[in-house]
Amino acid sequence: MEGYEGYYTSDYNYTSYYEQDEDEYMPCSNVGLRDFGEVFLPTIYSLVFILGVIGNGLVVCVLVKHRHQTNLTDMCLINLAVSDLVFVFTLPFYAHYSLVGEWPFGDFLCRFASGSHTTGFLSSIFFMVVMTLDRYVVIMHAHKVARYRTFRAGIALTVFVWTLSLCFSLPAIFFTKVKNDSTEVTCSYEPENKAWRLYDIILKNVFGLGIPLLVMMVCYSRIIPILLNMRSAKKHRVVKLIISIVIAFFVFWAPYNISILLQFLNLLTDCNSLQRLKLSIIVTETIAYSHCCLNPIIYAFVGQKFRRRVLLMLRKWGSGFLHSTRDFSDSSYRKGSVMSRSSDVTSNFIM
Repeated sequence: MEGYEGYYTSDYNYTSYYEQDEDEYMPCSNVGLRDFGEVFLPTIYSLVFILGVIGNGLVVCVLVKHRHQTNLTDMCLINLAVSDLVFVFTLPFYAHYSLVGEWPFGDFLCRFASGSHTTGFLSSIFFMVVMTLDRYVVIMHAHKVARYRTFRAGIALTVFVWTLSLCFSLPAIFFTKVKNDSTEVTCSYEPENKAWRLYDIILKNVFGLGIPLLVMMVCYSRIIPILLNMRSAKKHRVVKLIISIVIAFFVFWAPYNISILLQFLNLLTDCNSLQRLKLSIIVTETIAYSHCCLNPIIYAFVGQKFRRRVLLMLRKWGSGFLHSTRDFSDSSYRKGSVMSRSSDVTSNFIM
C-alpha cells in the first residue's frame, strides 16, 4: 500500500493516505479524500476478493481435478491462480484497516499479510512471464525444447519462482510492524533507511512492470508473425488474445506504477497537486489489484478445453441451469480436436 511519506513503501498504513509530511507546513485539508477512501477502498477490495476467489478458485479446482493430464502450461496456470489467491486473501484485512483506520490483528498478521501480499503479487507477475517465455520457445523452437518440458522441469521451475518471490518479499516482512501511538494502532512499513524505499520502487516498477512488459512485447512480437503464417482457423483468435494480454497488463498496472514513482520523486509541492496524486494512487491501486480477477479469464476461461472442463465440473456439482450448454460445448470440442502442427501451437494459447 501507499504511504504519503514522500516515498513508495510496502506500507499498509491507510491513515497515511491522508496525512501531511512532517516537512509540509501548508494547510491542506484531506477530509474529502479520507471520506472517499474509507468508502471506496473497502468496497473495491471486497469486490476484488469475491471475484478473485471465485475465478481463481475455479481454475485451481478444474486443474487439480484433471491433474493426471497436467502439462507445463497447466502447471503455470495453477500456480498463477494460487498466486492470485494468496494475493486476494490479504485484501479483507486491508479492507477492514482502511475502513476503521486501525490495525486490530496484531504484529504477526501485520507482517504475514504484508509478506503474503508482496509474494502473491510478485509470483503472479513471474508466472505470467514464465508462461510467455514457454509459449515463445514452444513456437519458435518446438522440436528442440519438447523433451525439456517435463513434469520434473515444471516442479523445479515452480519451486524457483516461489522461492524468488519470497526472497524479494523478505524486506516487506522484516520492516513491516505494528506501531502504537496515543491515538491509533497502525501496520506500516518502516525501513531502516531510504535505500530500502528505493528498493521498493525498483521492485515494483522494474520487476513488477518494466521487465515483464518488455518480455511480453519482445516474445509476442516474434510469435504473432509465425501464427499468422500458419494454417489454423484459430490463429486470429490467438493473436487477439495475445494483444489483449499485453494491453490488459499495461493498462491495469502502468497508471499505478507511474503514480507511485511520482510520489517517490516528490516533484509535487502544492496542495492541490498532492491531493490529486494521493487520489490517483488510491484509484489506480485498486485498478491494478483487480488484474488478478482478469487473469482467469484471459489465461484460462478463453480456452475451449478449459471451458468444457468447467461446464462438466459444474454439471457434476448439480448446476442444472448449465444443461442447455451441453450440445454446444460438446460440438465445439469435437471441432477443435483435429490435430496438426498449427493446432498444436495455437493450443498453447487456447487450451
